[in-house]
Amino acid sequence: MRIPFGTVTISETSKALIIEALNTNRVSSGKLVREFEKRFAQLVGTKDAVAVSTGTDADALALAVLYDFGARRGDEVIIPALSFVATGNAVLQAGYTPVFVDIDRKTLNIDPQKIEERITEKARAIMPVHLMGKPADMDPIMEIAKKYRLYVIEDAAEAHGAVYKGRNVGTIGDMAAYSTYVAHIITTIEGGVIVADRSDFAEILRSLRSHGRACKCESCVLNVSSGYCHKRFQSGNGIDIRFQFERIGFSSKMNEIEAAVGLGNLETFDQIFEKKRKNLLTMIERFKKFGQYLYTITEEPHERIGPHAFPIIVKEDAPFTRDQLVDFMERKGIDTRSLFLSMPTQCDGFGFLNHKIGDFPKAEYIGNNGLHIGVHQDIGEEEIQYIMDAVANFLENHT
Repeated sequence: MRIPFGTVTISETSKALIIEALNTNRVSSGKLVREFEKRFAQLVGTKDAVAVSTGTDADALALAVLYDFGARRGDEVIIPALSFVATGNAVLQAGYTPVFVDIDRKTLNIDPQKIEERITEKARAIMPVHLMGKPADMDPIMEIAKKYRLYVIEDAAEAHGAVYKGRNVGTIGDMAAYSTYVAHIITTIEGGVIVADRSDFAEILRSLRSHGRACKCESCVLNVSSGYCHKRFQSGNGIDIRFQFERIGFSSKMNEIEAAVGLGNLETFDQIFEKKRKNLLTMIERFKKFGQYLYTITEEPHERIGPHAFPIIVKEDAPFTRDQLVDFMERKGIDTRSLFLSMPTQCDGFGFLNHKIGDFPKAEYIGNNGLHIGVHQDIGEEEIQYIMDAVANFLENHT
């Protein structure tokens, strides 16, 4: 049996919209992107959503908004030491300095008790990551942010459909950044979305994704229909507003083909979410029997995990290594991924920040001893039992 890490569902709706876009020769950002943004905002529960090229760009553009509200280049953004490297990359790409905080090994998320000691006068924002779709502990994070007047931008890349204490992840901080990469429940193949309840944030985001242009309408008449835009020369200086640039920007627009895939995925969101959630919870329950040597995340009463993947962490006293387990599972046809790394100490690209091994011991432990496997919608009872049997077989041979 072969169990891939992920899969993708391209619906008949998506296929029809793709053909429509191709037949009209309108394939850059237009009406499908705007419709996708509206529906994504409705699903999350925010007033606005702005679609961009990648989840990494979603993080970076959300942070770049803060320059309009007093942030300066080189200011600090607090992030967990453990995450997919895109989180740290985005902070640097936006012009800030990442300040890393160790994690709670039980939740895999940033440890709120360690945040305050890392805050300096240059701090501007906290960006908690809801890793593996498990919500970060947002109440203490929001309290700290309020105390120090910091913005909170949720990295919700993996947390589609997650809930924290009755509130949808993505609606708790000032903004939230999602990935719609092919591995996620809502996919546009490549892409990302920033959600917010403030219209001024949304306007700036629309400017940022298009090189910092002064034109930032919610729906561009030129992109949607090639109609007449009465705003083009209203500035009074004779310059076309499309070629006025108010801020340093990015080139990060979603296109119509990607939005078409996303619209189809929004239609099937509930179905795919429930299937992945059932798989995740089933695997969490059945995995308890391996608790002497292995552990995974749990779902607490106050939360709903967004079912992204199934993490596995090897305990300290296990008589085998993570790499031995990975090799065995791969030989059994079970596709695996490492459970990311401590960005500041296990990713060479961040070496210039001068952190050293031992600075973030919990993140480093996960980097050395964690992996994750898929819970996607094409996995069923047969595949789940095959995975459990494979783990049991491995333990029989290695303990």
